[in-house]
Amino acid sequence: MVADNAHSIAEAHFSDSAWFRAIYDGDTPVGFIMTHTGSDYEDGIDCPGVFLWRFMIAAPYQGKGYGKRALEKLIQHLKAMGVPVLYTSCGQGEGSPEGFYRQMGFTPPATITARRSS
Repeated sequence: MVADNAHSIAEAHFSDSAWFRAIYDGDTPVGFIMTHTGSDYEDGIDCPGVFLWRFMIAAPYQGKGYGKRALEKLIQHLKAMGVPVLYTSCGQGEGSPEGFYRQMGFTPPATITARRSS
């Protein structure tokens, strides 16, 4: 349900609003996280704040707490910067991360975009 990491990295290099990092366990890459700040027509994002644009934990590492720890660190980082809300969206159906996002405190409003309050 997420774009290939190479595609995401290429998009990030052409966006002034993107921030991205690899997620590691020691020297082992286990995932990827990317945010976007503000709305940008060219990036296809209409968000009033920081948007969790891409978030991926590789299949062998899912269910081991990496995603939770990475998202907690991101939220902690954003709070330190004075950002009170993190927005995201997710696909529906089999393999949807919606349950994970709900466990992390995101709440769905009337639209597909979800948010996490501080």
